[in-house]
Amino acid sequence: MAIIRSLCGQCALGCGVRAITGNDRDVLIEGDRMHPANGGRLCVRGQALGSSAALDGRLLHPMVEGRRVGWDRAIALAARRLGAVLDRHGPGSVALHVSGSLLTEDYYVANKMMKGFLGSSHIHTPWLNAAGLAQVQRTAFGEDVMPAAIEDIGRADTLLLLGTQTALDHPVLLERALAAREEKGLRLILLTEADGPESFEADHRLQVNPGSLGQLLTGVLLHCRDAGAIDPHFSDQHLMLPADLWNDMARGQDIWSVARACGLAAATIRAFFEDMAASNQLVTLFGDDIGAAAVAAALNLHLATGRIGRPGSTPFALAGGPNGMGGREVSCMAASLAAHRPFTGDNGADVARFWGARAMANEPGMDGAALLDAMRDGRVKALWSIGGDAQATSWLREARAAVPLAICSVDRPDGVEDFDIILPAAVWMEKDGTATGSDRLISRQRRLFPLPGDARPDWWILTKVAQAMGWGDAFHYERSADIYREHARLTAYRNDGRWLLNLKRHAAISNPAYDELTPWRWGEVPFDGGHFPTPDGRARLLWPLDQNWAAIA
Repeated sequence: MAIIRSLCGQCALGCGVRAITGNDRDVLIEGDRMHPANGGRLCVRGQALGSSAALDGRLLHPMVEGRRVGWDRAIALAARRLGAVLDRHGPGSVALHVSGSLLTEDYYVANKMMKGFLGSSHIHTPWLNAAGLAQVQRTAFGEDVMPAAIEDIGRADTLLLLGTQTALDHPVLLERALAAREEKGLRLILLTEADGPESFEADHRLQVNPGSLGQLLTGVLLHCRDAGAIDPHFSDQHLMLPADLWNDMARGQDIWSVARACGLAAATIRAFFEDMAASNQLVTLFGDDIGAAAVAAALNLHLATGRIGRPGSTPFALAGGPNGMGGREVSCMAASLAAHRPFTGDNGADVARFWGARAMANEPGMDGAALLDAMRDGRVKALWSIGGDAQATSWLREARAAVPLAICSVDRPDGVEDFDIILPAAVWMEKDGTATGSDRLISRQRRLFPLPGDARPDWWILTKVAQAMGWGDAFHYERSADIYREHARLTAYRNDGRWLLNLKRHAAISNPAYDELTPWRWGEVPFDGGHFPTPDGRARLLWPLDQNWAAIA
């Protein structure tokens, strides 16, 4: 019997678990009372984590064209066929799909191989909405930094929850909010665009018409300005406002227009506005599915009223995917480069120098429907899919039908049986590395069971193929700690204080210290004192709200 502290990996909260393992892959899962994310709480999905330990239906050996082969042959073939596509069609001919079940080390190696050596930024992720959210935050703050900490919920006097599903998808977070409501008097206000189940108590509930959340929150901001709830010093010193912002924002935003758009009585809207203006310590909690306009309006509200950069007063955006923040930290997505750096300025040259890149991508790539179109018309010839992703089944099916070469690394072959090369990967409980929760809390995922059969970590598979392609000097990883150290060094490389993501304290972490790593949150209190990682140090209010923020690099 062994007791191992690890992570749940079922949502973006990043709850800690205390696993008691026995013989024959038996395991008892309970919440880790020492972990800051959940303090011992664990939802039913976390409690059922042990069900994934079964080996029934697992892919345990590499498969090529439906036949079992050894690792050496599978790696050599994958390298040779990828190399042939690159030689004939160039860097933009290869695409990557990553699931939401990878560790930060996996995402780092995948992003490095794609953008620095295959020369492509075409990366499809399961959190396309979160990629858009990342762009909104980068545009407003200067960097994709989620400023909240989970402790802010207990420090706030008002929690504004956008969408019922956000809470239901994160029951441990909801339980924490309800406990703060009971014990500390936290006021819970729910705004929803759908008729969600009333499965938890709230002090106020407003159901508005679909698509009207952004207009409602903009109305709150205008009311705060009229009521003197705008922080003039913060606005003057720390915000960059578009010309004629307030006049432009006020058009069509009288209380009757807002009420009509939301489908509510004007008196209800007015009462909500006054409630929001009177709140001093406000946390606005939302997922990545409420739309870019609503996200931008929420950030505008916090920025213009100065309710950001201080404990208990912040927007709180929940990432998509169990380790969506880890993927965003290494920028394993189409729209950004690496370590929160965009495809602008000298960032490409800096990252290429650090990686020793052979073919550095120099612009954002495609994902989603645009990437599928590029596969159908022959611009993209090869796809590598990493990790099982039930949400992307139809996308993967269409992609596989459109490309001559399809490789996948999965723990189960369901839905990818017709891929040319199928490589056996580890499941969550066999992974070893780090993951980042929605509030920038980095925690250790520790392996609970030995790897069965020929299954290997995703980073190992990528590394071996990269070595076979002749890039062994840049891909020399022997353990996940090697990758974590390199990731930490990259965040600090030529970082003169511009980027808040800076893990330099772990750039030389030892293997034993990595093994014993306890949860820690980078960034301290982001934007404390009104300092933002933009060229002029000021945040931006985002207007107009119908702009396609997800397309902004």
